[in-house]
Amino acid sequence: MAKKDQRTDAAGEKDREKWMARFQVRLAMQPGVDRAVVLQAVKDVTAHCADTGEHPRTAFGDPDAYAVQAAARLVPVDRAARARRHDAVVDALDSVLKRAGDVAGL
Repeated sequence: MAKKDQRTDAAGEKDREKWMARFQVRLAMQPGVDRAVVLQAVKDVTAHCADTGEHPRTAFGDPDAYAVQAAARLVPVDRAARARRHDAVVDALDSVLKRAGDVAGL
């Protein structure tokens, strides 16, 4: 029975690690999120789970959705808006360059 518990614990730990990895990646992709925001969010999730013993999925739900919520909570609105504008300009420039390359046959 002890081996089964160890396997269950290992599977649960692997699932927690996968949840945290996905959460971190999705959070980093949100506008205005920097390293400090990711570290703070991970610290918050880790502390909550350590205190309650809950799995992050039970406590916070889907990692993608929670990443959006955490970014909205931790990133100042003006910084997120500035990052969105920057991303839009970069995307537009990339599109123009791609079209120019297509026209020139590059």
